Amino acid sequence: MATYQAPARQSYDVVIIGGAMLGSSTAWFLSSNPDFDGSVLVVERDPTYEFSSTAHTNSCMRQQFSNEINIRISQFAAEFVKNFRDYMGEDAPQPVLQSYGYMYMADTEAFAETLRAGQKIQAALGAGTKFMTPEEIARDYPFYNLDGILGANHNLKDEGYFDGNTLFDWWKRKARQNGVEYLANEVVALTRDAAGRRVESVTLSTGEVVSCGQVVNASGPRAARTAAMAGIEVPIEPRKRYTFIFAAEQPLDRDLPLTIDPSGVHMRTDGEYYLAGCPPFEDPAVAYDDFVQDHSIWEEKVWPTLANRIPQFEAIKLINSWAGHYAFNTLDQNAVVGPHTEVENFMFLNGFSGHGFQQSPAMGRGMAEMLVYGAYRSLDLSPFGYARVESGTPFIETAVI
Repeated sequence: MATYQAPARQSYDVVIIGGAMLGSSTAWFLSSNPDFDGSVLVVERDPTYEFSSTAHTNSCMRQQFSNEINIRISQFAAEFVKNFRDYMGEDAPQPVLQSYGYMYMADTEAFAETLRAGQKIQAALGAGTKFMTPEEIARDYPFYNLDGILGANHNLKDEGYFDGNTLFDWWKRKARQNGVEYLANEVVALTRDAAGRRVESVTLSTGEVVSCGQVVNASGPRAARTAAMAGIEVPIEPRKRYTFIFAAEQPLDRDLPLTIDPSGVHMRTDGEYYLAGCPPFEDPAVAYDDFVQDHSIWEEKVWPTLANRIPQFEAIKLINSWAGHYAFNTLDQNAVVGPHTEVENFMFLNGFSGHGFQQSPAMGRGMAEMLVYGAYRSLDLSPFGYARVESGTPFIETAVI
């Protein structure tokens, strides 16, 4: 852990709690906005980001959602990645979006119908999603064992894998160039004004009290802890997700789409290797610092699924594995974004439930718009607002992985 630092100022227009992918996206979009000339502080408790969701991401991008806004969010992400240098400057690299797509499989007629309905929505918005019969899947990807599979949705346009860490690194770099202060420290308290309508100050672990115009909760799986400091509840908790990198004795002769098996295991090409992931057998909330792996998941769940779905994967070798955390929204697994309904300057940027990397360009842009203009100007992110949490009304997304 880095030595904690003192802030350069006693007051900031915007304090962002959490400097990982979403906090840094917001910092860059905000500091790049010509209508904003304020001061920004990003407080990050672990500037190595070793245990952040950002560090454990699989950097996947899909347009296969059932809600229009989620599809449009991913479409902007694809546009942002493909035109990265136009946004970030000629000195930035150009990340690659590898569009081998998702293969979202159905083993029941009910879910096949859900996929067909999603395909219609996605295609109407310009996505390249197609519903494939087992015969069509076998024609294009003959390595699958399709026993029990009734069909799948697949999309080869702007869907697959991208180098999210390049985006993250350059958002941090350019935000700093724009004057954003990144501080290695931890927020330990938030103080509301006498009327309770605003957060007036942020207390750091080193004792400094910083006044703030607006505060953004971008603290990933720790979102509920941060909100509680302001007396606010949000239904977000850390949930473990496992990732495995493996080599195949007989590699496939073409890219493996990100295949979502009905078992809940997903798999895809990962450079010269392959990647697989899944939730644990049971999926409770875990401690913020619990990254212990359950090695039986590979032996009892993942490997058997891989060998069943792709017989060439019967002979594989595990290269690496890790457990990361989803910032899991227990209400509906969609993000909570925007201002609190009563504490008007407390902004949520939380609960992405595994979608954070692909949603970070649109969400950072939207949060910056809310901070500067008090409203969304590009994509209307209001369906993700906190009011639904208060009323207990889920924003249902059928394509949850």
